[in-house]
Amino acid sequence: MKILVAVKRVVDHTVRIRVRPDGSGVDTDNARFSINPFCKHAVEAAVQLAEHGHADEVVAVTIGPAKANDVLLVALAMGADRGIHLVTEARTEPLAVAKLLKAVVEEEKPDLVLLGKQAVDDDANQTGQMLAGLLDWPQATFASGIEVDHNGLKITREVDYGRATYALKTPAIVTADLRLNEPRNTALPQVMKAKKKPVDTRPAADLGIDIAPRLTVEKVSPPPERTGGQAVGSVAELVDIIAETATAGERT
Repeated sequence: MKILVAVKRVVDHTVRIRVRPDGSGVDTDNARFSINPFCKHAVEAAVQLAEHGHADEVVAVTIGPAKANDVLLVALAMGADRGIHLVTEARTEPLAVAKLLKAVVEEEKPDLVLLGKQAVDDDANQTGQMLAGLLDWPQATFASGIEVDHNGLKITREVDYGRATYALKTPAIVTADLRLNEPRNTALPQVMKAKKKPVDTRPAADLGIDIAPRLTVEKVSPPPERTGGQAVGSVAELVDIIAETATAGERT
């Protein structure tokens, strides 16, 4: 089995996001970037499948600026065999990413495509589903467990009433949830070895796909500042405050 795993470069999830003063978007100047956490779980799943003898090759692919090669290096250090970097400085929306990934899938012909269920920068949760639609492949989203059997895959996902397991024939698309695994840490020796692994770097424009944005961001605003807490002397005082707050809310 050949696995293609997509990774995205995002502002590090531990960084406090700053909104531009004009509300046009997020200020990324001097921000720390890293691999999208959900994508890291997808890479770990792919590498584990290879380690258990279920996959012969793991190929990591990213779409983004030249600096995005750092997230490919993470995937390679974790155990991916080679990388593909489609370079573009343009803002790419989920549909554009799905179209580019479709072209890569048609070239690489993998049996399984793994993606993070969403990216922490836009929280769109769309790319995997769009890619499955474009390829007309079966899909399983929010995977918290992946098993390989003679019929294909068994995907476990959490649902409202507990967990459900689905049978999935390959080729297929699977998106990873955070509960799928615990991604491994990479030490300096793994990073140095990863730098020697092959990476196919080329402009995304070479694929001849229109990736122009179709959506317009009207305004981005930070969440309202939280107000401080208030100490009360008794339960009765707390009840009075709750009642007063509720009454004020009804008036507004």
